[in-house]
Order: sequence, then C-alpha cells, then structure tokens
Amino acid sequence: MKSTQDDEKLAAYAKALGHPIRVQIMRHLERAGACQTGSLVDSLPVAQSTVSEHLRILREAGLVCGEIDGPRRCYCVNTQGLATARRLLQEL
Repeated sequence: MKSTQDDEKLAAYAKALGHPIRVQIMRHLERAGACQTGSLVDSLPVAQSTVSEHLRILREAGLVCGEIDGPRRCYCVNTQGLATARRLLQEL
C-alpha cells in the first residue's frame, strides 16, 4: 500500500496539471528544454499574467524550475519532479 505522503504528492501533481494551459506549458518546456516567460506567452492564447500564474502553480508543485536571467525568468521542466509524477501515476 502506498504512503499517505505519496498520495498527497500525486494529488498535488494532478491538481497542477489539471488545467489545459498548464499541460501546454509542460509540453512546450519539454520540447524547448528551457525558455523565457515571453516565449511561452507568444505560444499560448492567454495573457502574460495568466502564464505567470500557471507557472507559479507548476513551480510550487515541483514540475518546473525557474531561474532569474537578468530582467527575465527562464523556466525548464524539473525532470526529477516529472519523473516522480510519472512513477506515482503508473503505480496508481
């Protein structure tokens, strides 16, 4: 039987991926490797503030990482977090 901690982590991943824009962001980051917020905004049908909010949610769940690059923030997939999410989903 899985631990309560694993169940909570899986639920947090599911919640973070529970919006189509966040799924699109994850796919974009997987393809690009890393990109700045502006690049994401250009590829999505939503405002910059909305993209930033979705990135915050994905970051808090541990699915993406962000680094400050001068006046911009560069994002990439947190490979360890995504691997954990995949493992927990497979064990479901």
